[in-house]
Amino acid sequence: MAGISGLTLMSENKVNKLQKVLFWIFLIAVLQGCTSLSKKDDADIDPVDPHEDINRVSYDFTDKVDRVLFEPVVDAYVEYVPTAAQRSIGNFYDNVSYPNVVLNAFLQGKVKQGFADGLRFVINSTVGLFGLFDMATHMGLEKHDEDFGQTLGVWGFEPGSYLFIPILGPSSNRDVASVPVSMFTNVLFYVGAVAGAGVFAPLTVLGAIDKRARLAGPMRIRDQAALDPYLFVREASLQQREFLVYDGNPPLKLYDDELFQDNPFDVKPKKQVSGDDSSKDDQSGDAVRQKTEKNGLSE
Repeated sequence: MAGISGLTLMSENKVNKLQKVLFWIFLIAVLQGCTSLSKKDDADIDPVDPHEDINRVSYDFTDKVDRVLFEPVVDAYVEYVPTAAQRSIGNFYDNVSYPNVVLNAFLQGKVKQGFADGLRFVINSTVGLFGLFDMATHMGLEKHDEDFGQTLGVWGFEPGSYLFIPILGPSSNRDVASVPVSMFTNVLFYVGAVAGAGVFAPLTVLGAIDKRARLAGPMRIRDQAALDPYLFVREASLQQREFLVYDGNPPLKLYDDELFQDNPFDVKPKKQVSGDDSSKDDQSGDAVRQKTEKNGLSE
């Protein structure tokens, strides 16, 4: 009994440590969002990314960790794990995080989609064997992508400044609020609380490998094509978030610069002559006609 209680205590301690790590990552993200620069009127500061110096440090740190730790593991995972197994693993992690999609669909007022997403989660969790098989898609239930950051965007909150959270990746002042919501709506969070670190830790590591494997293609393009990888990631992330907030139909942005205000296809109406000027023109015209008539009579 003493041995079992000791193992249980060790497992609980490991879970608490992992939860503390996640808490500190979230706290760093919040502190980044609260960080302000002293020279707000400096023309060199990008209003979209005023914390660029800090974000670049976070990006460089994350990139080094990725290349040293994750990239070799992911390369082996992609090469040796069968594609069908990778697909099932991906389906599993999509399913355990899908309650977050259901919740935010309702919060955005998409009631019909919310019920459909809830049904999708139930079907994949049962018929699909805990989400290993995406049976709901074969039954006509479409997969959606919603989170609390998108919900805040739908509610009218501006994204604010761009943030790069260490390890977690691109975010913003608005989207950072989705980190705790995604955590508490993930089934694995409660599995870890019940089953302990012996189950939670391996599943978390495998989930990180699966997520990194899905990004292998875009990251390869970044390495090959981007002159500035940081800017490439930032712009791609901001465009993707806007695309998701507006469900694939972002509004058309017009240029604010005066150089781009004139539309060359608009026909500008001619200036109307004021009353005094028009009367003067009429008088001058009459004088010309009278002079012409006199010249004709004299001839």
